[in-house]
Amino acid sequence: MRERAGGLYFGWWIVAAAFGIQLLQNGLMSQSYGAYVSVLRADFGWSATALGLGFALQPVQNGLLGPLQGWMIERWGPRKVMRFGMVVFGGSFILFSQVNSLLTFYVIFVMMALGASLAGFMTITSTLVQWFERRRASAMSISQTGQSLGGALVPVVAWSLVTFGWRETAVASGLIILAVGLPLTQLIRSTPEEYGLLPDGATRDTVRPESGAAQAAGANSVEARVDFTPRQALHTRSFWFISLGHALALLVVSAVMVHLIVHLEEGMHFSLAGASLVVTAMTLVTAIGQLAGGFLGDRFDKRMIAALAMFGHSVGLLALAWGNSLAWVIFFVLAHGMAWGMRGPLMQAMRADYFGRRHFATIMGYSSMVIMWGMITGPIVAGVMADRFGDYRYGFTILALLAGLGSIFFVFATKPPPPVSHAPSH
Repeated sequence: MRERAGGLYFGWWIVAAAFGIQLLQNGLMSQSYGAYVSVLRADFGWSATALGLGFALQPVQNGLLGPLQGWMIERWGPRKVMRFGMVVFGGSFILFSQVNSLLTFYVIFVMMALGASLAGFMTITSTLVQWFERRRASAMSISQTGQSLGGALVPVVAWSLVTFGWRETAVASGLIILAVGLPLTQLIRSTPEEYGLLPDGATRDTVRPESGAAQAAGANSVEARVDFTPRQALHTRSFWFISLGHALALLVVSAVMVHLIVHLEEGMHFSLAGASLVVTAMTLVTAIGQLAGGFLGDRFDKRMIAALAMFGHSVGLLALAWGNSLAWVIFFVLAHGMAWGMRGPLMQAMRADYFGRRHFATIMGYSSMVIMWGMITGPIVAGVMADRFGDYRYGFTILALLAGLGSIFFVFATKPPPPVSHAPSH
């Protein structure tokens, strides 16, 4: 690999690959899960709670796998982990077409989630943390825009579900993942140091700790960076506050992923196609929020931006729960979409800023064991309350209030002091 491909720092090619991979994963699975919920309920008669539990199995698996996945990334490198994960993800999608019971649905969905996790967000984030420092929030926001723009695939998936059937759509999705996703993993590289670079494209010949250029690359130059060990990070207040705030945000995100389309169909009388367009609009707004969050996060206090975004999650979901017109749906799309977009890239950027690059994957793995409770609880609470009361209003309200309270965790998630005994990273 050349240090610069076509005159562009190679880290940006990794960002482009990450964008494409996350677009595939979110467009074909995460964002489209609600569309599958609609047709599976019609086909098998499964309850909202049962299908919410199915989605909740994904974060359980991610959380339990997190520390091991972090170790795998540090041991074998992100490209090998992602390549294996992509094969599992695509193959499991094809197997999904053969589901004929709730048990087989759960088993195969866990396999899909395993592949998506190994090939997806955590591995991508751990890689980008190594390649960027000054532009870290921007790089993450651009790559995560792929998650949002994946929402543009939801109407296509919904059309395919109605036109061809969910089994045929699942097979096609698996083949697309293997045909497109596997080649993209070839662009992934472990660290810039392996190629004579430092993060952001600096070189050791041009960036020295005492030089002005070093300060431009960040008073946090790589040569002077302090890296926390996982044990040291776990003993800081900030690790737990960021993790808890992140988990409370995902209460809303996960509930919306699973139940938004059904709520719009059953509670507001949207068609499947119309509800899918709402998802697309929301994810396009999220993409704008991600770009804004990356720009602002490189310039202002990330934790305060995250705290404000939590209020956006809260008021947006309340509007969705109690509004009874298209105007309230539009308000939800703007408030929740911008909040999700602006907050998302900052979660990982804050962890990297606070705890360093060297052990980021393992530290993120431990954090995922906390985060998973938000992803688990959101869909289940919303589903149980919908089955109990006949609609999603009370479930969405509870989740919205908890998300609003989560802003407190980010306000107090200040940067920890360096460990008492450490050596500079090299």
